[in-house]
Amino acid sequence: MNKSMMEILACPIDKAHPLELYEAVSEGGAVAEGALYCPECTRFYMITGGIPVMLPDELRDRAEEAGFLERHRGALPAKVVTGAAPWHL
Repeated sequence: MNKSMMEILACPIDKAHPLELYEAVSEGGAVAEGALYCPECTRFYMITGGIPVMLPDELRDRAEEAGFLERHRGALPAKVVTGAAPWHL
């Protein structure tokens, strides 16, 4: 994900802007793996393969996102890993 996208991204749940960006893996100045975090509703959205996955709660895959959080536990802040909505470790 190109960091310049942060200017246009908003939380799909509450439309909050700006979101917080946390990088776990970067490639060539872009974010390959990481998380977007909404400080208003405390939801996180994973970035995988350079693509932000910003789905409503009912379309999210809990097992996939738990695995993502476990893999990046050391690179992401505690508020994302252990406290973010809709679920956390």
